Amino acid sequence: MFRVLEQADLPSRIADLVLRAIGDGLLRPGERVTEARLAEQMGTSRAPVREALRLLESQGLIVSHPRRGFFVKSYNADELLEIYDLRECLELHNAQAVIAKMTDDDFKRLEAQVELLKQLGAEGRTQEQVVEDYAFHRMLCEVGGNSRILKLFDQIATELRSGIALVGRIYDNPVEIAKTHDPIIEALRARDVIRLRDELHEHLQDATTHVVEIYRQWPASPAEDLPGYPLSPIQQQKAR
Repeated sequence: MFRVLEQADLPSRIADLVLRAIGDGLLRPGERVTEARLAEQMGTSRAPVREALRLLESQGLIVSHPRRGFFVKSYNADELLEIYDLRECLELHNAQAVIAKMTDDDFKRLEAQVELLKQLGAEGRTQEQVVEDYAFHRMLCEVGGNSRILKLFDQIATELRSGIALVGRIYDNPVEIAKTHDPIIEALRARDVIRLRDELHEHLQDATTHVVEIYRQWPASPAEDLPGYPLSPIQQQKAR
């Protein structure tokens, strides 16, 4: 799962890799994160691994339990709903700055990203599509130019992606989902901030409804730790 690291700035680099593993679903909500195993895989001692996990704990992505160790933070559906609500607040607030600061090159980059989403959807590469979907919305935060908003978005995106990775595929038609970004692009093309906020609101509300409703169907902790619970689609695939 992890590669051997150089010695420079190990804790933050380890934290970045663990963060990516959480977002990609390699470390699932509720799953134990073992210091010894990470240290062995990364070719380092346990001390920087422990420091990295403490850093992620301070960000709310890892929790620790006395005598049990570290675990990936798990969320129930109501908590996930709160995270989506915060995400919408950030993106709608950011809309004004996007319209004010967006250059022609920025718009072309955003437009190209939506075309990539359509291509991935058409090819059935849904996991990659999820990653690039968040990349599109991150681009909007980058264009807005507020580093604090961008930092918060990155944390929120990791939490939401970990939930999506747990339940597996969330949409039956990934091509149509990619097309739901078209109204956002048109609002950007018109440089209409009110229209952009309206389109973002509708887009994010739809995503919230789909993800949260499906998330309610599955336990927040790994199925192997909860006897009697059914495996989610992504867990079934890994078990084969």
